[in-house]
Amino acid sequence: MYSKDGEKYYICDAHIALWDARPENQRNVHGKQFIDCFYDYHRNLSPESELWTYEEYLYQGGDRLMKDLFTDGYVDHAIFQPAYLGEFYERGFGQEEEAAALAQAHPDKLTYNHHFDPRNGEAGLDALRAAAEKYDLKGVKLYTAEWHGDSRGYKLSDPETYRYFEVCRELGIRNIHVHKGPTIRPLDRDAFDVADVDHAATDFTDLNFVVEHVGLPRLEDFCWIATQEPNVYGGLAVAMPFIHTRPRYFAQIIGELLYWIGEDRIFFSSDYALWTPKWLVESFVDFQIPEDMTEYAPLTTAQKKKILGLNAAKVYGLDVPAELQLPDADETTTGPRGADDVAERAQDTNALAGV
Repeated sequence: MYSKDGEKYYICDAHIALWDARPENQRNVHGKQFIDCFYDYHRNLSPESELWTYEEYLYQGGDRLMKDLFTDGYVDHAIFQPAYLGEFYERGFGQEEEAAALAQAHPDKLTYNHHFDPRNGEAGLDALRAAAEKYDLKGVKLYTAEWHGDSRGYKLSDPETYRYFEVCRELGIRNIHVHKGPTIRPLDRDAFDVADVDHAATDFTDLNFVVEHVGLPRLEDFCWIATQEPNVYGGLAVAMPFIHTRPRYFAQIIGELLYWIGEDRIFFSSDYALWTPKWLVESFVDFQIPEDMTEYAPLTTAQKKKILGLNAAKVYGLDVPAELQLPDADETTTGPRGADDVAERAQDTNALAGV
């Protein structure tokens, strides 16, 4: 729990990882390229006081994660979003067994989400079913640009992916987190395009699609999709640290998101261990839209509370003290949300009138 100026903020970090990128786990040069790219983001977007050495960045371990998030970082609950990357790492990049064990040891603090790759066919479906039973899954993390043999990506709109979404629906896995936007060496930028979210969100309205990194640099594409699909959410992983290096760019990002999709569908994420949550939480609570950016309304304390934790807590059914709860906001004026209700009311009126 974070407190400042008499206000309390429930913090849910909706995108964290526990990875192992040490040389002994790197399968080939691409494993080194991938973690080196991560470290460049960390080094270039972090305050100097928050920088890690390259060696400690390769593997953080469970004890350090618990300290960085819950002892030092104000986090009340965090959600693992593991990336597998088996073509680059011998035992995978995200350490699912270690992460899942932490979540099982601290269910009040951690939720473990799993992953799937539709190119694994029926064997992958069986593995997903087994993981759902083992971990009581509420969500999965997808990496559409992940390499798989000769394939360098897949789409959410592929028939094979739809088969997995149908199984997610059967298993009660409602939250589909998907990396969309920033490319990471050696992965291909276009394989992270947000366009396929539109197809899947339309066809699976009972699933929540959390677009991690809000599609950056395709923020406009994301906003135009998300405003029309009420089951699409925006995750602020990677967008958050721009609050330090490019505050006006961050103001534009958060201002556009609030304009298009509103304050109830945006999730705070540190993307740990890319960055640690402490300085991001402190910076966001203190942040305000610059006065000369008059196209955006000032950020309110209620909006910050929702983004920092209440929105993700609601989707995941986390326990939040009653005194910290806030009501949903009215819908934004953009997009067709509410149109179905209007149509239903019109039909009711016509029926009553005998039309």
